[in-house]
Amino acid sequence: MPQIAFREALNQAMVEEMERDDRIFLMGEEVGHYNGAYKVSKGMLDKFGERRVIDTPIAEGGFAGVGIGAAMVGLRPIIEFMTWNFSLVAADQLINNAAKIRQMSAGQFTLPIVFRGPGGSAHMLAAQHSQSTEALWTHIPGLKVVMPANPYDAKGLLKSAIRDDNPIVFIEGEITYGDMGEVPEGEYLIPLGVGDIKRPGTDITIIAWSKMVRVALQAAESLATEGIQAEVVDPRTLRPLDEELIVASVKKTGRALILEEGWPFNNVGAEIAYRIARRCFDDLDAPVERLSGADMPMPYNHHLEELCVPTAPRAVVAAKKLLYLD
Repeated sequence: MPQIAFREALNQAMVEEMERDDRIFLMGEEVGHYNGAYKVSKGMLDKFGERRVIDTPIAEGGFAGVGIGAAMVGLRPIIEFMTWNFSLVAADQLINNAAKIRQMSAGQFTLPIVFRGPGGSAHMLAAQHSQSTEALWTHIPGLKVVMPANPYDAKGLLKSAIRDDNPIVFIEGEITYGDMGEVPEGEYLIPLGVGDIKRPGTDITIIAWSKMVRVALQAAESLATEGIQAEVVDPRTLRPLDEELIVASVKKTGRALILEEGWPFNNVGAEIAYRIARRCFDDLDAPVERLSGADMPMPYNHHLEELCVPTAPRAVVAAKKLLYLD
């Protein structure tokens, strides 16, 4: 299979879907003439024109609302937030409109809309541009939340998200756009709600998503040099969550470590830990451990930033504690 970048995989997914269905359009800040802030939409304006690749003002609440209205009357919008930090300006649209219109209209309206863009910390973007917002969106009934970890998953999941008739929150790790990976040339879809075993193991389960999968795999490689086989589980979608995959892995290994970039209080890892404890209580050989971001706004300084997010060495230490080796 050819190796392509994460951003190219997303681009391919949107182009293929827009060629397949002329109701699909892309709208957001700098998606057209600038080819996207992270060049995800490169070449799409030339291919589809300004009626389907639409540059917007700096007004997230406005163009998110336009997208919701378009979805209600039969179109299938892809709304790009330049960063999910800016989605907070449009939170009322996502929470009170996108997530609720189908239920409040008794099914008279569907909301086939994808909100996508980069999330989490990058490099020295400071407190207002380094937030992991997935815990907020997973809290909202009516929204599906997708967080791919590599180019293969990014393309397959985005194509499925675009075809879904529900509002999708699609968060791309801000430092993953240049990551390379194998992506098939032919058509493929990855169903929403189906996780993946990124590395099989028998001694401990490490659960991670988005760019934390990279950290989990690095930690697993390090643990393997000491004879410890860690299984890395990537949910891929956080809502709906592939609980069965996680439970099966933890029942096999007896130990669970959850890696998450977001803040620790009321985060996604807390919900996963609860579900593991509820269903795997008799199988656990140690309490479920969480390794998350620091409980503070992100500093600007690069060295302080590194101290605020989970790293492979810290994941190794946490795993060894669960195995009573440290």
